[in-house]
Amino acid sequence: MRTTGLLLLWTLLLVVASSTTHRLEASSIEQGRRLAQLYCAECHSIDKVSPSPLRIAPPFRTLHERYPVEMLEEALGEGISTGHPSMPQFQFEPDQIGDFIKFLKSLE
Repeated sequence: MRTTGLLLLWTLLLVVASSTTHRLEASSIEQGRRLAQLYCAECHSIDKVSPSPLRIAPPFRTLHERYPVEMLEEALGEGISTGHPSMPQFQFEPDQIGDFIKFLKSLE
């Protein structure tokens, strides 16, 4: 009987931990989406279907086809700057970088 109770307790703990992890992941993705909306949506498509408002700005859903999106982590932390003048330079905090990358990966 005691073994059954321990097994039930472990199963319950695993279910709760999995549910919590899923909620935290969804929260991170939503935070990343908010960052994209705030800093990027004026030019880039930040969803799975819409064209980018600025034709030369690649839709975020296609970034993973060009390179692994994790490669953006350093640039996001140091401040992204590009060769074209219409893209503003900005810099994310470490926790924002993780959220933003999770959001980009959710579009793949």
